Amino acid sequence: MFDDLLNGSFMPHGYCLQWRGDLLALTVVGDSLTVLAYSLIPLAIIFIVHKRDDLHFDNVFILFAAFIFFCGLTHAINIINIWHGYYYLAGIAKFATGVISITTAGVLWKLLPRILAIPSAAELREQNEKLHLVQAELKLANATLEQKVKLRTEALQQLAYTDQLTQVDNRGAILEKLEKEFKRMARHPRSLSLLMLDIDYFKRVNDTLGHLEGDDVLNRVANIIKDTCRQTDSVGRYGGEEFLVILPETKLEQAYELAERIRIAVSLCTTSNGQHVTCSIGVSTLKAQDTMLDLIKRADDSVYQAKHLGRNQVAYKE
Repeated sequence: MFDDLLNGSFMPHGYCLQWRGDLLALTVVGDSLTVLAYSLIPLAIIFIVHKRDDLHFDNVFILFAAFIFFCGLTHAINIINIWHGYYYLAGIAKFATGVISITTAGVLWKLLPRILAIPSAAELREQNEKLHLVQAELKLANATLEQKVKLRTEALQQLAYTDQLTQVDNRGAILEKLEKEFKRMARHPRSLSLLMLDIDYFKRVNDTLGHLEGDDVLNRVANIIKDTCRQTDSVGRYGGEEFLVILPETKLEQAYELAERIRIAVSLCTTSNGQHVTCSIGVSTLKAQDTMLDLIKRADDSVYQAKHLGRNQVAYKE
């Protein structure tokens, strides 16, 4: 059997070409190019499968490579058989090619549902466009959410630092601003004054006219203070009917004049029963070695001095 396999004494098929040079050349060159191509293509497929471990259906690629290789092998034997008839070799090569071909076809048909399930380029583009649309919507939603968070944060800060009745700084906020002024003073010494204002007989307003009338008085006094002060000044509600005013870069004389303007403006207000609203204001100016508490205490002492003088007064205590 082995001798028959390598027996090349069978009639060569070169006689079919009548041993014409032009026919031989066309056949040999054509088959040679086919053999070369059928050798390079399987190598390329194997190289791709080896380098790309993300490819699906690796076995199908290998079957295709073997199928192409054996097709090339039959063409190579055909060239030899022009001069020597190795038809057993040709038959075995064709048989192997047939087996691999039918195996490849069977595997391919079996894989058709999975292959057809792979998205096409158009489907991928469509999905990509939908993804971009979702990303744009998500980006817009994030921007909207960030804006809502920012607004909510500002609202919370407003609640945390603002007196809800008078809409001026609350006690914590005004003291924090005063502390910042002291820190700036440590770096760049300058004048600093403080006003403490207390509404006279405020309890009487609440007791006789009710708390709603008292709230209205607090609001009007707060607005008068804000309207009279500069933009660089800070106004805060220090206690029930007490207000604190921070006056940066303000000396005693200027602070006293501002306090007088505020006192006069407040005295023009009247309650619903025609009673005039008045206030007592204490003035303090920063001295060397003063702490924040020292400045506040002097302003508070000055308020009590103003009340002792008969209320509706501005006082300054050394």
